[in-house]
Amino acid sequence: PDHVDEATVLKAIAIEKDADGFSAMNVGNLCLRGGEPPLAVPCTPAGCIELLQRYDIDISGKDCVVLGRSNIVGMPVAALLQSCNGTVTVCHSRTQNIPDKVRRADIVVAAIGKAEFVQGSWLKPGAVVVDVGINSVDDATKKRGYRLVGDVKYDECAKVASAITPVPGGVGPMTIAMLMKNTVNLARHSLGLPRMPLRNASNRS
Repeated sequence: PDHVDEATVLKAIAIEKDADGFSAMNVGNLCLRGGEPPLAVPCTPAGCIELLQRYDIDISGKDCVVLGRSNIVGMPVAALLQSCNGTVTVCHSRTQNIPDKVRRADIVVAAIGKAEFVQGSWLKPGAVVVDVGINSVDDATKKRGYRLVGDVKYDECAKVASAITPVPGGVGPMTIAMLMKNTVNLARHSLGLPRMPLRNASNRS
């Protein structure tokens, strides 16, 4: 809501209970190399990394393009991809020639908030696409009068990509799973137990 100051709310949450991973200290620790690990990692970005790792998609050395620079998804997922040794380009509303930048990407994370923004012709053959978007578009054939789509044109991109997440049913469930993982990690921290790592050991440096 417009009358709520987001920064004030975030500051009021104890870092030991920040299950969303949005506090300045958690985000700051996420971005530091060699510092203390965050107590919690933003859930959707963590879910993107978990998906890539579960499907044995190598991030190290790959060209990664993140579409969107929000505090919730774009910037944290860019930091996570860098921590896995990806070479990251972040595109946003002021970026010029976005299609050209996407064409160079081995991994595309679309979190720009525009329905079916990324076209199949933009992709490098064999690219991996993680679609974070969730948008409703009018569809008279549906009982609700609309259907949910992502930030990429799925049918087009699926013909070019080597792997792609659907919408719905892709990143969304991973967000919930990572929220539960954060909750468990915070509980472990409160008991003095070690945290469960996010990144595979092979992706760290």
